[in-house]
Formats: sequence, C-alpha cells, structure tokens
Amino acid sequence: MSRLTVKSSTPLCLLQDAGRFGVRHLGVTQGGSLDWVSMAWANKLLNNPLGAAVVEVTLGGLTLIAEADCCLALAGADLGVMLDDRSIAPWRSFFVRKGQHLRFTQPVCGARAYLAAPGGFDARDVLGSCATVGREGLGGLDGYGKALGEGDQLTYSGASFQLHTLPAHLIPDLDDARALDVVLGAQIGQFSGQSLFDAFNSDWTLDSRADRMGMRLLGPELVYQGRPMISEGIPLGAIQVPPDGQPIVLLNDRQTIGGYPRLGALTPLSLARLAQKLPGSGVRMRAVVQEVAHREQVGCLKSLAS
Repeated sequence: MSRLTVKSSTPLCLLQDAGRFGVRHLGVTQGGSLDWVSMAWANKLLNNPLGAAVVEVTLGGLTLIAEADCCLALAGADLGVMLDDRSIAPWRSFFVRKGQHLRFTQPVCGARAYLAAPGGFDARDVLGSCATVGREGLGGLDGYGKALGEGDQLTYSGASFQLHTLPAHLIPDLDDARALDVVLGAQIGQFSGQSLFDAFNSDWTLDSRADRMGMRLLGPELVYQGRPMISEGIPLGAIQVPPDGQPIVLLNDRQTIGGYPRLGALTPLSLARLAQKLPGSGVRMRAVVQEVAHREQVGCLKSLAS
C-alpha cells in the first residue's frame, strides 16, 4: 500500500468519486465530482475504473508529500501544480519520487483539478460511495464528510509504471465560450414571454455565491407567473428561479426536493463545463431537446471508453 501525506489543505479539497445513488428517497444527495469528465480522464490515464475515488482540488491550496515512489495522474483545471520546483501540466500521468512535494498553487485556467492514484484512493464506503458531502456529514476519508486536512493519509493499493498524455483532440476546452445546454422543464410555460427571451438571449454572470450545492447566475430578472408550487424532486443541473428572479443551477450537493419553479436542467456535459468557471465568469444558455443532449453524452462516453 502506498500513500500521500497531506501537508496543507483547504475546505475545498475533497475526496470524490462518481457519486452516491439510490438513496434520494432517504433525503441523501448524490455528491461526487462536479466535473465528472475531468475526473473520468484522470482515472483513464491510470487505467482505473472511471468512477474511482480522486481528490477534487478547487482553486488550489493543497500540498501533498509522497511517502513512496509512485505514478499519479492529473486532469481538469490548471492550478499551477508544482512537483518540487517542476511544473506539472494537467491531462497526463507523471512519476513522483519519495519525499517530493506536490503543490496546487492557484488557478491558471479553470477552477477544479482532479488527482488520481493507481486503483483509486482508499476510503470508507458510505451508502455505496466515498463522495464527500460536508452538509450531510457523509463520505471522505473518515466517512463523516470532512475535507482533507493536515496530516491526513491518502492511501492507494494499485500500481502503474507507464506514463500517458491525453491526445490534444480529446482535451476539453476549459475556456469554451459556447452556451450551456438546457433541457426545458415542466414550468417553462409559466414564465413571462420576456423572461423566456431574456433567459436564452442574455449574458449571465456567475456570482461569488457559488459552491458544490449550487451556482447563482446574475442577470435580468426572470418572472414566474404560475401558481405556488408543491415541493418536488430536484434533478442534477436543475435551474431554479427563486422570488428574486436570479436563477440558481443546482449541483451535486443540492437538496433532494425544492419548491421553486425551474427553467429546466443543464445537461451533464454543460454541468462539467460550468464546474470549471470562476466567479465573475460570463455564461449564456441555449435550449436543446433531450435527443441532442443524449447524443452528445453518448459521444463523450465513447471517447472515454475507447
């Protein structure tokens, strides 16, 4: 068994995997990596299962010490990663020698980086996943939803001795300015006509009030004209519109039910792109039909499986 020791960390450095499913009827949310595409590529570089446990590092601030020679993989945001005095770019695997320090400094491009180890990091399984959800006190190294902290030991049992770099044509563009795809929801017809025009023809700004539960978008006020709603199930990517008219995109750590009207839901691929946006970033939205979203999803999964 090999391990990495956490020298320094922040509350935004979390152990994550593909998420926790089949328990929403208990009020338990799914958790898991926000940028599931980058997580999958990090694991793919080491021939791990695509949903194996990784470290999600948001905005930097993590320093690890290798306790043995090993091979790790990095994907997602460029957080200015340094291996001692050598820069490590994402979308590749790399060797680390015993005693070396791996530091995630600050964002260069994107917001979230994913670090994978051979076989995936070891962690206690809670309701079928090790995904860290601090609000619910589930997952993580100890099973109680704690972020990585100084002195923690990240262990893994696999081995890898081959270096791989993701081909350029497969690397996601984290600066992609394309509109985020939205599959329209049941309440779409109960917003004013002006609101529907504004929703899909305006620039939105990602508010600083953003976390793993949801990201608020700032822009024109959207007006809901329907009756008050009874709370209903909330899918991943749901775009709720509270009374202030500023939409909130609900993410992996969202509540399981809610009573605000919804424009619809972002597609999984658009959610992965949104996860890499920094506060203050501009985004736009476009409506797509479910068949288009499904086709693009299948294309991405085929690339990961090849």
